[in-house]
Amino acid sequence: MGRFTQYITKSISSFLGRFSNDVGIDLGTATTLVYVRGEGIILCEPSVVAIYKNTGDVLAVGEEAKKMLGKTPGSIVAIRPLKDGVIADFNITEEMLRYFIKKAHSSRFPIRPRIVVAVPSGITEVEKRAVKDSAIRAGAREVIPVEEPIAAAIGVGLPIAEPQGNMIIDVGGGTTEIAVISLGGIVYARSIRVGGDEMDEAVMEHMKKNYNLMIGERTAEEIKIKIGSAWPLDEELMMEVRGRDLITGLPKFTRINSEEIREALQAPLRDIVEAAKVTLERTPPELAADLIERGIVLCGGGSILKGLDKLISEETGLACFIADDPLTAVAQGTGKILEEPKFLKKITLVSTF
Repeated sequence: MGRFTQYITKSISSFLGRFSNDVGIDLGTATTLVYVRGEGIILCEPSVVAIYKNTGDVLAVGEEAKKMLGKTPGSIVAIRPLKDGVIADFNITEEMLRYFIKKAHSSRFPIRPRIVVAVPSGITEVEKRAVKDSAIRAGAREVIPVEEPIAAAIGVGLPIAEPQGNMIIDVGGGTTEIAVISLGGIVYARSIRVGGDEMDEAVMEHMKKNYNLMIGERTAEEIKIKIGSAWPLDEELMMEVRGRDLITGLPKFTRINSEEIREALQAPLRDIVEAAKVTLERTPPELAADLIERGIVLCGGGSILKGLDKLISEETGLACFIADDPLTAVAQGTGKILEEPKFLKKITLVSTF
């Protein structure tokens, strides 16, 4: 009876799928990307929600809400509901997902969408349940979870179904996912809660400690993107930074260079490199031999930090390549799973909810 019920459930889901535009979601700490079957990536917005503090009503979501970070009056608060790759605020995450699903799911399709959602490989059962519940309450018909390294590997086009070792490092806003994949499954993976956010915090701390200058998250991110690096640059860069003087409390500006920011980023970069080394140490010898030829693929927003590929290559002794479109790798992977159901049979999914 159980198998018959499963068969009926799958048949109904498949039938309903004809009348809905199914969705793939890369639910990131910093950015959420949404892929719609047959259309591609249609949304790429910050994972930020602005709410009225007294009532909890949503004022803005995504790009509009991010502009409010650090600039809201006392009655409004801008929140990032995901922390370290997982849900920190259940209700706000639900509202954010509802906004993104509504934006992605055309009124031409009356049936609620099936959603493939990427989740960190190291999250707990409670955190997995929170992702599913949030997506269902936000309007999903069915939730199919897939581990981020698998989605990223599919997204960048690695031959994960082959009996060969493929290594991917996905540096996101809240987590860095490192995995060796073969025959459609993860052989060994590490998920560390270090990513772009920790780099931003390191920059803010550097400005406080060395210049008595208080800056916000957006300014720290801008510094990281413009002059941040993991490896010495051919030509070092300079930048003017504005903030609040911690001593006088007045507005102040100063000039900084890429060398000092590179030094400020050493702690989070060291954590990423060490996690990569541990992964390699625990990879079976036959697959490790494949990696000598195939190298490591870098993706995720953090992978575009200048020289990160050179640092990892130097520390591991393996060639390191940045994906053609590193920012969208995970979202593209969820989309390929929707477009080509064969992937669902070949990959190893996170345990069923």
